[in-house]
Amino acid sequence: MKERWINIGGCQLWRVENQEGSQRDILLLHGAKFSAATWQEIGTLDVLSQAGYRVHALDMPGYGKSPSCPASPVELLHDYITREKLNAPILIGPSMGGSICLDYYFSWPATVGGLVLVGAVGLEKHWDRFADLKAPCLLVWGENDSISPLSGARFIEQRIPAAELVVLEKAPHPCYLDQPDKWHQSLLAFLKGNAF
Repeated sequence: MKERWINIGGCQLWRVENQEGSQRDILLLHGAKFSAATWQEIGTLDVLSQAGYRVHALDMPGYGKSPSCPASPVELLHDYITREKLNAPILIGPSMGGSICLDYYFSWPATVGGLVLVGAVGLEKHWDRFADLKAPCLLVWGENDSISPLSGARFIEQRIPAAELVVLEKAPHPCYLDQPDKWHQSLLAFLKGNAF
């Protein structure tokens, strides 16, 4: 796993990556209280790398090691995907990161291979557009999520044509931190089931 700075759109972003795999690129964002290091700490980057995927975890501006920057997170994501020549990566985003992933998808849908939303916030911004979300989508939610209630996940599951919802029993908002083993099992099953 490599850790280094990258200049994107005039912003210095910190990233953790392993691009040696033969499978699809996976781009991981983070929640408002977390960073790219969180994915290392719970083992997600290792799990994905061992399964052959190329992983990229970014600290968004003002989070983790990345300094604040006025650029739009969505624009930065697009600049990163373009610069690194990622071919329809799978985007993973918990909470705030999930909101950024959705904003990105509805701006550049053809550049996204799949979405993994974990207790994503900001769902209401796209209520009327989820039926147009064509990429395979995994929704992972905590049963006891008080920040982004499970009812929202159930609503968008019904609207998104290729959606799968996994509910982690008794888990809070950061459900992937509460039950990392179940999170990894669900993620790998989704990736394998969609031949990513």
